[in-house]
Amino acid sequence: MNLLMSDIPLPFLQMKGEDNRYIDLSALRIANCVGCFGCWVKTPGRCVIRDDAVKVYPLIARSERLIYVTAVEFGSYGKVMKTMLERAIPIQQAFIRLYHGEAHHVQRAVREKDAVILAYGDIPSEEQAVFERLVERNAYNMMFRTHRVRFIAPQQLEAAVKQEVTAWEV
Repeated sequence: MNLLMSDIPLPFLQMKGEDNRYIDLSALRIANCVGCFGCWVKTPGRCVIRDDAVKVYPLIARSERLIYVTAVEFGSYGKVMKTMLERAIPIQQAFIRLYHGEAHHVQRAVREKDAVILAYGDIPSEEQAVFERLVERNAYNMMFRTHRVRFIAPQQLEAAVKQEVTAWEV
């Protein structure tokens, strides 16, 4: 499955094939993670907060190719994307393993994936470097087999999204 998650609506987007999914996170009701770890202890693999996030994180786990469209704020994912990624903790277990020589959480049926992060906005070079490092460090926990970060001006976003989605059709 291919998954495109965006923190803003992409009205121009046309995706072919039933294996492609698009989620506009800004249109969903997703509460902040409260750090209760209920998804690890009380209801393993399921968040105790019952909102739209519970429909999204299983798709993240099953995806083989992934595109995140996100603003970058203070060297991190934009608020909407960051909230969703934090709520995806149920796809991990509380247990730790060695993965690529480092300690990381054991995943719950998470497929390795090829990821592209389209980071839009007027992002200074120092902030770009911090964001690239964040994505690099997150890559193991998110099971990214490969990942690329593309910094895009807002007016170039439509062309960049179309280019990446078109690559799925090849």
